[in-house]
Amino acid sequence: MNYRVYDPVRDKAAVHRIFREVGWHREGKEEMIDLFLEAGRTLVVDIHGEPECVVGTSPGVIRYLREDLPLCAVTSVCTSRIARRQGLGKRLTAEAVAAFALDGALVAALGVFDQGYYDQIGFGTTSYEHVIAFDPQHLNVRVRPRVPRRLTLDDWEAIHASRLVRVRGHGSLNILSPTLTRAEMLEAPNGFGLGYCDGPGGELTHSIWFRAPDVEYGPYEIKWLVYQTPSQFLELMALIQNLGDQVRLVTMHEPQGIQLQDLLDRPLRRRDMTRGSPYENAVYAFGEFQMRICDLPGCMERARLPWGEVRFNLSLTDPVERLLDAKAPWRGVAGEYMVTLGPSSGAERGRNPALPTLTATVNAFTRMWLGVRPATGLAVTDDLAGPPELLERLDWVLRMPEPKPDFEF
Repeated sequence: MNYRVYDPVRDKAAVHRIFREVGWHREGKEEMIDLFLEAGRTLVVDIHGEPECVVGTSPGVIRYLREDLPLCAVTSVCTSRIARRQGLGKRLTAEAVAAFALDGALVAALGVFDQGYYDQIGFGTTSYEHVIAFDPQHLNVRVRPRVPRRLTLDDWEAIHASRLVRVRGHGSLNILSPTLTRAEMLEAPNGFGLGYCDGPGGELTHSIWFRAPDVEYGPYEIKWLVYQTPSQFLELMALIQNLGDQVRLVTMHEPQGIQLQDLLDRPLRRRDMTRGSPYENAVYAFGEFQMRICDLPGCMERARLPWGEVRFNLSLTDPVERLLDAKAPWRGVAGEYMVTLGPSSGAERGRNPALPTLTATVNAFTRMWLGVRPATGLAVTDDLAGPPELLERLDWVLRMPEPKPDFEF
């Protein structure tokens, strides 16, 4: 497979065509596609002299406990109608991740169209995202919000800056390029925002960006809700509540550490009463992100775990090496390691016969390291195995908050 860097002058029309063919591009949204491609490094594969497969990536960071680690965000993978089932998407994605890994990315992340495809590149599914659909009239928020500022596309730089300094938890992502935020704002039909500029220099501190296909009655989709303090979160929820005199349904991702059902009036009754209607109140859960470790020693060093220590051999396989050239400088993280997890963690090549052995794919090991699911659970459903005593010890040592990306891309 011969690939090259995207050239916007030469390739723009062909790439727009690819996005139209996969249904990701509507007339009038060309700027959105261009911004996605400008947000980082984009690679293409040519067939008959023009691009037929494109992969976009962007630099970012992922919060691991209290530290930000360098991240490769795969923002788009598109293959045209004539290039399907050639393996181009998988192989070009592998090359894009490899380039970021050589530049120092410790982790790669992407959003999935379904589970299974990106597993072939070493990605494992992250935690469930809870999407809550509710009538804003039935929010119970005892806060009187101030009159907010109206936010528009012209505020994209201020909005991006506020997203980067929002309250963040374990597993949260920041995609660094502000053009990605502008692209997401352009994607939202009838998008609009509400927010407050309470920073010491008048900076935007907390805000909401809405997607409103039906402006009159909804549903309204909250693309993101950004805040720095609990009081700011409650003020934003009160703004949503104020829409309830007209809007009949709002959907949003549940923020990390918050159970939105606590703020809803009789949520089970509302669910039963609206079942089957266009304004059904409900809670949906699905794993829409996948991640993979790109540098095993680098990731293990960041695992500063105060709950005990465990040492083991790790026999790690990585499916990405099958997709990369045998002489490529980065071919994944497969190999034999001696791993220590605890207050001071690390990994080095080799094997100690006195230690128990964990065997895993990088997909499953990434999920365990992030805290998506415990080792004992992954041993049942994923490619991870070891002595029961080792699995139970890993459960104890790797106790951490559920990771939540909290940044769509």
